[in-house]
Amino acid sequence: MKKMIKNGVIVTAADQYEADLLIENGKITKIGVHLDDAADEVIDVKGAYLFPGGIDPHTHLDMPFGGTVTADDFETGTIAAAFGGTTTVIDFCLTNKGEPLQNAINAWHDKSKNKAVIDYGFHLMIGEVNDAVLEEIPNVIEKEGITSFKVFMAYKNVFQADDATLFRTLLTAKEHGALVMVHAENGDVIDYLVTDALQKGHTDPIYHALTRPPEVEGEATGRAAALTGLANSQLYVVHVSCAEAAHKIAEARQKGFQVWGETCPQYLLLDQNDLEKPDFEGAKYVWSPPLREKWNQDVLWDALKNGQLQTIGSDQCSFNFNGQKDLGKDDFTKIPNGGPIIEDRFSLLFSEGVKKGRISIHQFVDLVSTRSAKLFGLFPQKGTIAVGSDADIVIFDPDKERTISAETHHMNVDYSAFEGVRVTGEPVSVLSRGEFVIRDRRFTGKPGSGQYIKRSRYNSTQTRQAISVQ
Repeated sequence: MKKMIKNGVIVTAADQYEADLLIENGKITKIGVHLDDAADEVIDVKGAYLFPGGIDPHTHLDMPFGGTVTADDFETGTIAAAFGGTTTVIDFCLTNKGEPLQNAINAWHDKSKNKAVIDYGFHLMIGEVNDAVLEEIPNVIEKEGITSFKVFMAYKNVFQADDATLFRTLLTAKEHGALVMVHAENGDVIDYLVTDALQKGHTDPIYHALTRPPEVEGEATGRAAALTGLANSQLYVVHVSCAEAAHKIAEARQKGFQVWGETCPQYLLLDQNDLEKPDFEGAKYVWSPPLREKWNQDVLWDALKNGQLQTIGSDQCSFNFNGQKDLGKDDFTKIPNGGPIIEDRFSLLFSEGVKKGRISIHQFVDLVSTRSAKLFGLFPQKGTIAVGSDADIVIFDPDKERTISAETHHMNVDYSAFEGVRVTGEPVSVLSRGEFVIRDRRFTGKPGSGQYIKRSRYNSTQTRQAISVQ
């Protein structure tokens, strides 16, 4: 079935122009002014923006954590993502030490099968490195198209890997064309600070932040960057929350290291004071790294504008306030870490970034879509509007105002991290490979229609040319 989208304003990371789009078999086949090709359906968008579908490089759907499981699975999570303008997510497969990596991948395929309404891929956690793991990694890249591997430097005795594991993963990634991702916090120091706080009777949510100070994030980021330089490899630092970490990334990039950084809407708009809300409400804002003092927000916005941070992920990891977050009512260490962000990532960055003059509209597209596509082996299939690319398109009203609320969001969770925040700009309709998933703010997709995407290998030369090193 051919579709024609007429009278839109196409916006990419580089261009903005009025044009029509022809879509056939899930692909964009023609872009031009006043196209008159025959089409089965013509959609007149009357000057709305046409953005490439958002790519969320950081989600945790149907993920076990702290004795419970995230409230959003691959069905509810991807529906919410689609409402928010995201058409591709990359989720994290968690591995178990002593087990084949393929076991974790199979488990995540089972979790997502017949559920996702948009396209998706996987990152893979590396918790240990031994001969068996090293032998399996090339097959994972070739067979599964998983070309990014995550190493945790935090969560001691749970996920945390040692420096030898990180370094050997960096070397292996360099050899086989993969991108190493790190959760950069010093888990050993955090473990000491947490034990000390509990011994002193400090159990409130605010101590989650006080026992994970920005220094431990900055130190771990700098250490990971130094090891990357030593290995002559490539590194992607997830969920950067503070000036200390942003500065370490900037320093590494100035040395010519291939170090990339991601931040999230919560670190741009919320701050440490939210963890001190009364009646245990602060637990809604417990995630790692924690929220920081408000002044860090300006540093992060500047880093996005000047190119020292390259992407915006959601770190979607939703837990209900009632029945999950309250597991830690008497002990902040038992509060499940994470928040519901996936639906609001796109609109928040447009409203707070573009509308308030912090970033340009082209930087917005780069941050929410294009750079993730380039870094994670999806470009130009995804991440842009071009002939031959997937017809992942967001029809966007830049002037529509709304108030974010749990009463109207589509995430399967009983609160919103941005309750009451007014935003300007809203996805009206969203197409995934040429089919409407959201049409006029109504869900029209189908669980299981999302496809698993095998991604290309990381190519250091191509990536550095595509994403200029500032």
